[in-house]
Amino acid sequence: MKKTFDLDDPTLRDCAVSAARGDRPFDVLITGARIADVLTGELRAADIGICGALIASVHAPGTRNEAPVIYDATGLIATPGLIDSHMHVESSMVTPEIYAAAILPRGVTTIVWDPHEFGNVAGIAGMDYALKAAERSDLRILPLVPSCVPSAPGYETTGADFTAEIIGPLMERPGIAGLAEVMDMVAVTNRTPRMRAILDVASQSRKMICGHARSLSGSQLQAYITSGVTSDHEVTSANDLLEKLRTGLTLELRSSHPYLLKDFAETLQALAQMPATVTFCSDDVFPDDLLATGGVDNMLRLMVGHGLDPLRAVQAATLNPTIRLGRSDIGLIGPGKRADIVLFEDLIDFKAVHVFRNGKPIDKEAATSQVPSAFLKTVDLSPIDPSSFTVKAQGPHARVAVIAKPRFTKWDEAIVNVLDGVVVPPSNSTMIAVINRFSGSDANPTVGFLSGWGDWDGAFATTISHDSHNLTVFGSDADQMAIAANALIAAGGGMAVVHQYRVIAILPLPVAGLVSTAPLVEVAADFATVRGAMDQVVTWQPPYLTFKALVGATLACNPGPHQTDLGIADPHSGKLLRSPVLEDGLN
Repeated sequence: MKKTFDLDDPTLRDCAVSAARGDRPFDVLITGARIADVLTGELRAADIGICGALIASVHAPGTRNEAPVIYDATGLIATPGLIDSHMHVESSMVTPEIYAAAILPRGVTTIVWDPHEFGNVAGIAGMDYALKAAERSDLRILPLVPSCVPSAPGYETTGADFTAEIIGPLMERPGIAGLAEVMDMVAVTNRTPRMRAILDVASQSRKMICGHARSLSGSQLQAYITSGVTSDHEVTSANDLLEKLRTGLTLELRSSHPYLLKDFAETLQALAQMPATVTFCSDDVFPDDLLATGGVDNMLRLMVGHGLDPLRAVQAATLNPTIRLGRSDIGLIGPGKRADIVLFEDLIDFKAVHVFRNGKPIDKEAATSQVPSAFLKTVDLSPIDPSSFTVKAQGPHARVAVIAKPRFTKWDEAIVNVLDGVVVPPSNSTMIAVINRFSGSDANPTVGFLSGWGDWDGAFATTISHDSHNLTVFGSDADQMAIAANALIAAGGGMAVVHQYRVIAILPLPVAGLVSTAPLVEVAADFATVRGAMDQVVTWQPPYLTFKALVGATLACNPGPHQTDLGIADPHSGKLLRSPVLEDGLN
């Protein structure tokens, strides 16, 4: 286990103070760089002297040369280590060890990790795993306690149930940075007993309470914030950004929604200064994107590419999150700060040449994953018959509920035919089925109908299905849906694509049905194959009908209807339909 140096160790301070005076050499000296000063907005020449994990001195170029290790950074730009203010390791589909090995060389030295995927699947064991991974990692991992396991209680089933009695002791564990995104927005604003108790124990811990204020505005947003929530990453427009800035929320602008970033960059550029409450995050990054573009470092490239001043962008990825985290030791290159330093080629492409974490160059050795054996047995299902992917009704016609539109869902209805007691799906619809993978081998799917999802020729199955991560299947017909589902049951979880009644791509994710222990390059290649194979099944229509919409189609805590293992759920309006059939036996 590699422990972080304690910056207040008297011996370390003695050495650093002595080196700063010039009475002893530095351990490491970085010369020739220009420093991105996130306080003054300057890009200025300076050398950096390091003792242990501590920056001892930031001084005029060429005035010191006493150090056993000297890095010539001529032509490079030094920034503080980048901080990802909100993310989920599980979305990368690799273990925390593999994720850290991928992201550290890019200049990301700290992540704030909400492990609610592992929490929803494995409960307290998932939290134990996250904390142990953080202790072992060279990456500074600040885990949060998931607030919504499940995300919509009573409307979905997950592998655990985090009540206040469970969350309270978790909040007190060493290493826990706060309460993760509070997703059940209706429960927050309605002050339900369960959510009220969760927010109460989180408040008593004096740690931060993170938010998920999707589509909240006006009085509902005010009530949500007044409950104690202090951040949000669900910003959906420039107007939404400004309204939330005015409330004082810490905003975690995310690279996983690039179609919004131009508006955000223009809005921030128009302000007199970068608000200290704006931070950058990656949220959910798929493995091929992680391999190709990284995490929060990609947010810098995107925002600068849209015209945001580079130094203001760096501020949002370094200093600003430290204010939120209450971490005065990181986020700034200055004397007495922790030596998390990145040397970039420029502030356009943000290509890291050297990365220091606690004053040491990062270890680029291959990552070794440590996974609990129990995490390899979480898809507890028997093979599913195609007949399970049908909706029963009395003939000859029926009126059925339809979930309209990807991402921003709405209620709709259709009149359909009923043949031999089975509903004929509405024209131009896609079927969705969710199977509870936690309650035993004989769970039955709940089936619904989606509109606005294009014309499908095949099926897709996934155990990455936010946030319950039940087995979710999409398709044009029951036979192909059964083939996709059974392929994943045999694989222990992951993603599978079926076209013309055969599996054409599969990504096994046997660890909790969420991640793989394989190297990132292999997982990324398999995932890219899955994503590419889906182009044969459906034609995407960005920005809403995209591959990413598949893994969020069951997110019941968001406004509108969503399919879950219990039926069509809409907590915001208090609806739960076990069957989409609203009325049958119609002539």
